Amino acid sequence: MATAYLNTTAPRPNVFVAFVRHPVVRVIGIRLLQAIPILLIATFITFALLNLLPGSTASALLGDGASAEQIKALEIKLHLDQPFWERYWTWLTAAFTGNLGESLVNQQSVTAVVLDRLHVSLSLIFLSITLAVSGAIVFATVSAKKPGGVIDRIFTFISSLGQSIPTFVFSLVMVLVFSVTLSLLPAIGYVPFSDSPIGWAQSMILPVLSMSFPIWAIFCRMLRADLIDQASSEDYVQTARAKGAGGWAVLIRHILRNSIFGLITLVGLQMGSLIGNTAIVESIFGLPGIGRELLNAIHFKDIPMVCGIVVVMVIITVLANLAVDLLYAVLDPRIRHDSRS
Repeated sequence: MATAYLNTTAPRPNVFVAFVRHPVVRVIGIRLLQAIPILLIATFITFALLNLLPGSTASALLGDGASAEQIKALEIKLHLDQPFWERYWTWLTAAFTGNLGESLVNQQSVTAVVLDRLHVSLSLIFLSITLAVSGAIVFATVSAKKPGGVIDRIFTFISSLGQSIPTFVFSLVMVLVFSVTLSLLPAIGYVPFSDSPIGWAQSMILPVLSMSFPIWAIFCRMLRADLIDQASSEDYVQTARAKGAGGWAVLIRHILRNSIFGLITLVGLQMGSLIGNTAIVESIFGLPGIGRELLNAIHFKDIPMVCGIVVVMVIITVLANLAVDLLYAVLDPRIRHDSRS
């Protein structure tokens, strides 16, 4: 009689399925899928608004002295005589293959121009957000240690000032003070890091300060208010004090750790406006970034260039918010994202 053996070996888990079902992977996948309709809507609106502007790319390139025949001939050459929907569909299908088209102004590849200027804008954004966040943590913590004190009043006034002054006004004030009056830093121009690290730092100081000051003010006021609120109302604060923890220890080890989540959320919300401000700051200080190129492209109604830069800016914003979501899990392992997050 044959003996039957039961297979008691547990089935091996499917590595791919486990990987796909991992919370972090699911968050990344969901955010990237959400980026597709955002890109479609952003590029369509950009394409439509540029077509609604008065004038044409041909007339902007040829100048006021061009005849109607010359303008018409250039429009035919640049395919501007084609219907709006046809031109958008042609650009969109090419963009899905990685080809963002050619500039209508100089016939250069949009992808090449964006990649050549992108590092300048990314450096400006990264340095600005780093300075704003670190500065907000320091100043808000010091202010919250003694609410209503002299230091708190000074920082509150400065942060209120930062929220009130437009970025372009603050940029011009920085140029007037540090470049014109004190002659400490260059007013315009950019030095690549590979050419001179010191020159690069000098050319980036004023733009970074101009970009970071307004968002620092927002971060500082929000974080200060949250620190003071938690210090006066949360039970865990009273428990820590009852165990003998000092004022700074409670503020930094307990209250700040919980308040940092609100700051991270605010960073994600402010990324869009921060990226948009690159156009203003780069134009004022003469930085060769994609923000400055965007304004030049809008002036000439260079639709492929504008749409290509918009695509890059949207991708940067989506990736920044994705990094914020992932940072939550890093700072607090209890946080788990389901498919609806």
